[in-house]
Order: sequence, then structure tokens, then C-alpha cells
Amino acid sequence: MRSKFINKQIDYTGEQLRSHYIYENLDIEGDAIISFTGKCDVKHHMVDLADSKKKEFIYSSSMLHFLAEHFDNDLEKTIFRKRLLISIIMEEAHKMTGKLIFLRKDNGIYQKGKKLSVAVATASCVSTLIHAGVNISSKDTPVKTSCLKELGIDPRKLGERVIKRYCDEMGSAVTSRAKVKGVR
Repeated sequence: MRSKFINKQIDYTGEQLRSHYIYENLDIEGDAIISFTGKCDVKHHMVDLADSKKKEFIYSSSMLHFLAEHFDNDLEKTIFRKRLLISIIMEEAHKMTGKLIFLRKDNGIYQKGKKLSVAVATASCVSTLIHAGVNISSKDTPVKTSCLKELGIDPRKLGERVIKRYCDEMGSAVTSRAKVKGVR
């Protein structure tokens, strides 16, 4: 699994949550995770049907984004990968603040009842995909949110730590699978 933190700002619209986006834009082939900062404004490319039906669109003036692609077609496995990614984000944020102040519920991280993150997993015809976003700013968000700025967390450092740990976890899972013998 390969990873990269992108230094330029990319505004996330949901259009990026598609097969081969990472390869087409960054020349990274195969399973990969990238991180970048930029605005988040998802209205037309919603994949969460429940949010779409309720017209609960996603907006943040500044967000730390994670985009992962795995070349398998197991959506349930990818939902668990997404929850692992969210747990890694939360653990690294705990380390960076020096306090246990976050709570993970399903796909989100909360701080004092305010939402810090968003996340979704979906499938394409050739891969499964994950997007997770963490608010850098709470300005103009449609719901009560917490943000990295208020917590004193550097988005780039968090992004770099998270993508490294995520790749380590994926590699460790492959190793774990290969080092056990089957039973009958």
C-alpha cells in the first residue's frame, strides 16, 4: 500500500471518490491512501443515500481529507477499513493533544458532542473507496462541529501520521494472514 501527503490544496466535492482518481492525478498505482487539505462541499456527488434524501449535504471551509482506494470488491471489508481509519485519526489526535477527549461513534469522531469528522465508503466496478474528512475550521459548517484549529492540531502532521499508520496496519494485516497455517 502506498501513501502520499499532497502539499497543494484540493477542494473536495465528492467527485474525487471514484476509481483511479489517485492514479490519474498522482501516478500512484494500486492500493493507496492520500491526504490533503482544502474546502469540502459535497452536494452533487453524494454517495450516502440517507444523507442525500434528508438533504444533509457536507460543507467545511477547510478540512483535512483522506482518500483511499483498495483494489478488491469487498465493501463490507472496506467499511471496517474506514472505521479503522477513523480510529487511527482519533488515536493520533489524542496523542497530539495529550488528552483523551474524543469519542468514535460509527463513522464519526466527536469532541464534547460536536462532530470533528465525516467518512464514507463505497465501491466502484474495480475497487472500493474511502473518504474521511476532519474539520480544520468550524466556520459555516451546517452542524455543530469541533475542529483541529481550536484543538491546536497541525493538519499536515496529523495527515502524515495517519496515512503512515494506515499503511502499516494494512501491511500488518497481510503479514498476519500469511504467517498462520490453515485448520481443517
